[in-house]
Amino acid sequence: MSNATGVINHAPPCRHRRVHVICEGQTEEMFVNLMLQPHFDAHKIEVHPKLLGATGHVPSAQRHGGNVSYKRVMTDIRLLLANDPTAYVTTFIDFYGIYADFPGVSQAKKLRTAWERHDAVVNALFAQLADDLGEELVERVVPYVQMHEFEGLLFSSPRDMAAGILQPHLWKRFDKILFAFDTPEDINDSIETAPSKRIQNIFRGYQKVLHGSIIARRIGLERIRQACPLFDEWLSMIEQLS
Repeated sequence: MSNATGVINHAPPCRHRRVHVICEGQTEEMFVNLMLQPHFDAHKIEVHPKLLGATGHVPSAQRHGGNVSYKRVMTDIRLLLANDPTAYVTTFIDFYGIYADFPGVSQAKKLRTAWERHDAVVNALFAQLADDLGEELVERVVPYVQMHEFEGLLFSSPRDMAAGILQPHLWKRFDKILFAFDTPEDINDSIETAPSKRIQNIFRGYQKVLHGSIIARRIGLERIRQACPLFDEWLSMIEQLS
């Protein structure tokens, strides 16, 4: 477009906010690429999944995620913030898998609701990061800890879970599990009764990355947000960065 003097005005490029997402495993990494990136594109936000422990020059064969200790999380956050000074960093890890010495875990285990446990861990994590990284860096951190495995999100729609594994007749068994809890985010009792174990007990052929992606796409992000208030709050915080 040119002005009255004939000089062409070039509008400044639209810069996207970058958010690095530290993922506990490949299922979470898949979910960020498949479900979150298209959503945040509309908010002019780029989300970049990073497997926990894979920040920096790590051979692809060694990028497995898992082993959620505070030291590993803090180290990844520090490197990402240092290497990308204008970006934000968030975490996509779950309470089910973090180590006992993680900030806030011992306190959270004494609390009843998923929301109370979430706040205890996230607040403790943020406070510890402020001590270790400094106030200036921690302002670019959006901590988030799920109170369940990734599969907890899939319980947002038992019908779509069953259809996604091509076993539509199983939806009532999934629905019975959900009915026993206030929200899908409360489904996480022990190693034996975690969301993925509950699915595998009903359908032994369940594959986390393959079926998780199929089911998530069937359900859709908006329905998951409606059923999972903590997850919805996390996405809302990221949306506000745009």
